Amino acid sequence: MNAQLTPAAINPELDAFWMPFTANRQFKANPRLLARAQGMFYWTQDGREVLDGVAGLWCVNAGHGRREITEAVTKQLETMEFAPTFQMGHPLAFELANRLAKTAPPGLDRIFFTNSGSESVDTALKIAVAYHRARGAGQRTRLIGREKGYHGVGFGGMSVGGMVNNRKFFGSSMLPGVDHLPHTLDIEHNAFSRGLPQWGAHLANELERLIALHDASTIAAVIVEPISGSAGVVLPPAGYLKRLREICDKHDILLIFDEVITGFGRVGKPFAAQAFDVTPDMMTTAKGLTNGAIPMGAVFSQRKIYDAFMQGPENAIELFHGYTYSAHPVACAAALAALDVYVKEGLLTRAASLSAQWENAVHSLRGLPHVIDVRNYGLIGAVELEPRQGKPGARAFEVFLKCFERGVMVRQTGDTIAMSPPLIIEPKQVERIVETLGGVIRETA
Repeated sequence: MNAQLTPAAINPELDAFWMPFTANRQFKANPRLLARAQGMFYWTQDGREVLDGVAGLWCVNAGHGRREITEAVTKQLETMEFAPTFQMGHPLAFELANRLAKTAPPGLDRIFFTNSGSESVDTALKIAVAYHRARGAGQRTRLIGREKGYHGVGFGGMSVGGMVNNRKFFGSSMLPGVDHLPHTLDIEHNAFSRGLPQWGAHLANELERLIALHDASTIAAVIVEPISGSAGVVLPPAGYLKRLREICDKHDILLIFDEVITGFGRVGKPFAAQAFDVTPDMMTTAKGLTNGAIPMGAVFSQRKIYDAFMQGPENAIELFHGYTYSAHPVACAAALAALDVYVKEGLLTRAASLSAQWENAVHSLRGLPHVIDVRNYGLIGAVELEPRQGKPGARAFEVFLKCFERGVMVRQTGDTIAMSPPLIIEPKQVERIVETLGGVIRETA
């Protein structure tokens, strides 16, 4: 019986690694192994070049193999590989926090360090609930997320998230007291919009309905991605985020932007909050913070939130939360070096100068077989494919595999092909990504 339940591995050397967000059996039967990377490219173990159309995983914004980051990390490892930040500190943590505060929208100048986007989200949610308690409104514990939202894989992030496959196995363990806004993806009204869709700002008014249902006095925070990535690049309709800000201000509810994918130049400004001219109360980040070199995240907080905790005896811990590796010195060194590269090469705003060419390129795929929508903003693009009958995601997964075989790496999420190349991309490389994707789509039934 055991032999039947546990078949022999096709590639035993790959068997021990339980891969995340991966069809493990399919991958281990036909592995796609990356051996090295430089600039805009990966190379496979057999030496085949693959153009990176997704910045690793939305994180390698300055391209691969940045010497400046490698040298900074090496130097820090040789100087001090670890230092605690519980009741202790080290200079790089404060230097990095100050640098980030100057890059962020005005007012978001208190920085709490984490190790990932998931940790950043759970940290922000905990801060939101604790903030209201600290100011005497402890009944404000309810959290509002959004359908199709992705906020990492912690129980808090999954609870406010709206991705069904991330929720269905763990529903009994979700946080209580969570509700969701409707998502803003409406192909019927907005198919093939260039940039932000013009229809749908009214969907923000659904927050007023939830407030009427639960009462504002019970709600701690609303969390949304300015642009959703894992749901297949879901864009905010023009005016939608500003309306959310207005409603939150009216009812004294905190607004949290999850900028894990949009932060550090992806949308033509350092952060989407600046691109859309809407300043949240907190902002969660990770990925591009270190250019993907070392795991790290950061929560940006308004000073009023921080100040609410700075009460009571001076020797008392104000917030019982943190991680062993918060502000890890090697991660701080990587982040400081990444910021230097971003500033020196103008990468925090370069997407704005490329966005017109990028938009025209991805929208050239309109009219191809099974393409039912194309979406774009900054250096983000998505092509939504018509699902095969009874086989959701199968067509897009086949397109993803064929693109990889032809030397271009894109990302498949459901029936959507998503693209988010490093910000150093050149026009000819934009053409190569889109031409390869277009050719594969034409050949895929």
